[in-house]
Amino acid sequence: MAVRVDQELRESQGPWSPEWLGEPSVPGRSSGPGDPGGPAGPGGSGESVAFGAAARALGLSTREFELAVQLGEVRTVTTGLGRRVACEELRRVTAAEGFPEALIARLRVVGTAEGAELLGITQGRLTRLARGGFFAPVRFYVNRYRAVVWLYLASDLTEFAVRQPELLSGRTPPGLSAALAAGEDWRAAKWRSRRIGQLLAQTEDPWERAAVLASVLGSVELASAVADPYERAHLRELRPALVRTRPEAGTVRDVIDTVVTADDAREIRRYRAALASSLDDARRTRSAPRPDAGPGSALDDRTPVPGRPRSLWQKLIGRR
Repeated sequence: MAVRVDQELRESQGPWSPEWLGEPSVPGRSSGPGDPGGPAGPGGSGESVAFGAAARALGLSTREFELAVQLGEVRTVTTGLGRRVACEELRRVTAAEGFPEALIARLRVVGTAEGAELLGITQGRLTRLARGGFFAPVRFYVNRYRAVVWLYLASDLTEFAVRQPELLSGRTPPGLSAALAAGEDWRAAKWRSRRIGQLLAQTEDPWERAAVLASVLGSVELASAVADPYERAHLRELRPALVRTRPEAGTVRDVIDTVVTADDAREIRRYRAALASSLDDARRTRSAPRPDAGPGSALDDRTPVPGRPRSLWQKLIGRR
């Protein structure tokens, strides 16, 4: 993979300017401990650049950079222009040992075939292990046959192989065989757990955190869990997109919903308990907005929110 990193940036011992990237310098503040990977670091200049410029500086594609932010490999700051990357953070990443090869290796994503080859096992065995919840998918997409295709971090698979080598050969453990025969599949739940954990790490605002948790429930479940229509409207307004979808994704929206929405009764009960606790914290901080306007679409639970799918908080899984 061609690495598009300016040699002066990689080798310079002194500070570099965001103007090199064609970006104006923007003062930014760290989003605090809730930010993926923590604060951008002390001693920074306070300058920041947009995600696109940061990706170019690190030699990453848009998708690679998006994953790097989600995994906390690249930490972000909050500015008046939204979330950006501090110049100090770019210096930290580019100065790390093994950059850029080590970073790219940690961001390597593989499908079932490549993952099985990496571990020296059959695709069927890797699928069984994934369904059993031994490692979490990091991404998914829906193919032209409307089937969900799961993707994994190569580093997760190799770490699993080191941790539990006995599962790479021989007979499948009886307990796992029985669970799989009964239709158990933890891939979607594991993905939701990972994604919600990433989103929770990006904010410390109580209402925003509650909105992340609320994203797992459909309108009926949400109405049952949150009786106040203004609070429900506020949660719908704040909830983040769990997946990035293209405009044409409407044809597979129902398939995506099966992944991002929890439908297991135990999962939903755990989620509702966590949401209730989170809402208590949010209400103590401030009340949900209550405009004087009459009934409108903001309070209509039947109105879908485009690009705002639902998912689950990691602590709700309560397993593995």
